Parts: sequence; C-alpha cells; structure tokens
Amino acid sequence: MKAVFLDLSGVLYIGQEAIPGAVQAVARLQRSGLTLRFVTNTSRMTRRQILDSLRQLDFEIEDAQLVTAPLAARDWIQSRGLRPYCLIHDAIREEFAGLDQSDPNAVIIGDAADGFTYAALNRAFELCLEGAPLVGIGRNRYFRLDGRFQLDAGPFITAVEYAADTEAVIVGKPSRAFFEQVLGEIGCSPGDAVMVGDDVHGDVEGALKAGLQAVLVRTGKYRSGDERRIDGEFLVVDSVVEAVDALLADEQAVAEPARDPFQSG
Repeated sequence: MKAVFLDLSGVLYIGQEAIPGAVQAVARLQRSGLTLRFVTNTSRMTRRQILDSLRQLDFEIEDAQLVTAPLAARDWIQSRGLRPYCLIHDAIREEFAGLDQSDPNAVIIGDAADGFTYAALNRAFELCLEGAPLVGIGRNRYFRLDGRFQLDAGPFITAVEYAADTEAVIVGKPSRAFFEQVLGEIGCSPGDAVMVGDDVHGDVEGALKAGLQAVLVRTGKYRSGDERRIDGEFLVVDSVVEAVDALLADEQAVAEPARDPFQSG
C-alpha cells in the first residue's frame, strides 16, 4: 500500500465536531510516509472553506492534499470551453465564477439544496434535451446533516438523465475517472491505494470498481447492514481510528471479505 484516500464528512467529522480520535489518526497517517489525499464530493463549501474547517478542527492538511469534486467539474467544463448552467449550492458559486455562463451549452448539477425547484430542474432538462452534456458533482444518494438523512445530488442527476435520455459525466465519487484522476496525480496504481469512507456506494463500491482497496467505517451515513449491500472484499471497522490502526499494522488488512469481522464489537 502506497496511498490512502480519506472521505471527510462522516469519516473525520460530523457536523462541527471531529470524530473522537480522528485528528490523531490523521496525524499518524501524515507521519507514516504514505501518500495521503482527502477526497470529497462536498458541494456546500468551497475548497478554501473546507481547508479552513479542517484546520479549525485541528486536522493537519496541506492544500495539495485536498481533492474536491466541484473543482473537478469546473476543470472538466473549462477544458472543453463550455458555458455551464450551474444547478449548485449558492455557497460554492464562487468556484465557478470564472466561467462564461451566458447562453449555456452544458449543465452542472451538484447539491443545490432548496435550489432544486421545478423550474431549475426543468431548465436543466431542456438544455440536456437539446444536446448539452450533463455533468454531475458526484452521484451520492443522500448524506447526513444535523442527525437527519437528506437527499444529495444523485437522485436529481438521475431524474434529468431519465427525462432527457442522456448519461451524465460524473466527475466525483463513485466515478472511476475521478479515482483515476487522483491516482494519476500522485503516480500510484489502483491496487496500491485504499479508500476509507462511510458511503458504501460512493466510497467503497466506487473504489472497488476502480481497482482500489476499501474500508467502510460505521460512522456518518453508515447504516446497519450497509456492508451487505454490495459485492466485493473490504474491511469494516467502527471508525477511522480503527481503519488507521489496521492500515498501519498490516497492509493486507483491507483485503478481508465483505462480511462484518467486528460484529461482536
């Protein structure tokens, strides 16, 4: 194992509080010599806000270690010279401020929260029906905030795909291309990297399909039985603390069967 990818919300923190022991666990990884990347689909905060929030919680993180799906979406659009209609959260509009958004010929959908109105979704549908490419900032089904499960962007992306008979380009997790982009940037092969996350589909299943190893933590959006919802071999642990213990103790620890080896705990 040469690299570790960590999800953020639900893995390192919940709400405004770090998960017990997470700060120390990340510090251990930073000292280990392994290449570390913080990989997130979070689309309600800018990259700078995420970095500031992590540091306020005492996490040690370098700017270059954070990879966000919203910026991947911006880069995808910019590299193709497209003009996007951005159905996104107001909090991250500044990330797309440098793009020409007049007379849109592409659609970006992220977690727009209350911005998911009929009119906004119908505008996205109309553009896609006319041939505009649809770009999704991740395909997460839901997330957990303030103790409640809430719809993420995935269901809305799927609705536009279905209505316009198109297929979205997913630039965040669980897209294979997203994982490959991060692997390419650090010069690491898929089998030498492991993804640690709380989303069995977006984090674990996505990583496995991209050839990475994976660890599912029972914090954040994890629900009892999630480990039985997908096929494949991965480790299941109580939190990022146990994940780091396993990763640093034995590189083979992540290749356990998809059953729950810590059920009694």
